[in-house]
Amino acid sequence: MLQTSNYSLVLLVQLVLLGYDLFVNSFSELLRAAPVIQLVLFIIQDIAILFNMIIVLLMLFNTFVFQVGLVSLLLERFRALLVLSALYLGLSIAFHCWILNLRWLDSRRFVWTGGLQALFVFQRLAAVLYYYLYKRTAECLGDPRLYEDSTWLRDAFARARQ
Repeated sequence: MLQTSNYSLVLLVQLVLLGYDLFVNSFSELLRAAPVIQLVLFIIQDIAILFNMIIVLLMLFNTFVFQVGLVSLLLERFRALLVLSALYLGLSIAFHCWILNLRWLDSRRFVWTGGLQALFVFQRLAAVLYYYLYKRTAECLGDPRLYEDSTWLRDAFARARQ
């Protein structure tokens, strides 16, 4: 069961990783002249997104709802975040590869192709939705009802058995 002190630490780690992601999305263009630094920031950003996905999955596996076998209830409730996290990770990796590929040899040149602009817009829109859904999910996973037996859980279990 997730204790309050453990939840506070997990939430702090999640928010630090989200903050780093937001920082890189906001300020990575300022480091366009140093592609190696940009590469390192992008790699750490992609790893942070992956770690956030792993943390959410571990928190879902830790719930009493998961342990009694109501995985479909959890997936129904948190499907949007799981799908959007995977989409955002894919868009981020694609954007990072494309932008570094265009700028690696001549970092002083400002290159924005039409496709790169479209990918940039989709990646940033996915980032905003990802931040919102992730924070909402982190708050929902702090609900003590998910970690203990209760009447709504028994009702959900009875509905699932029918």
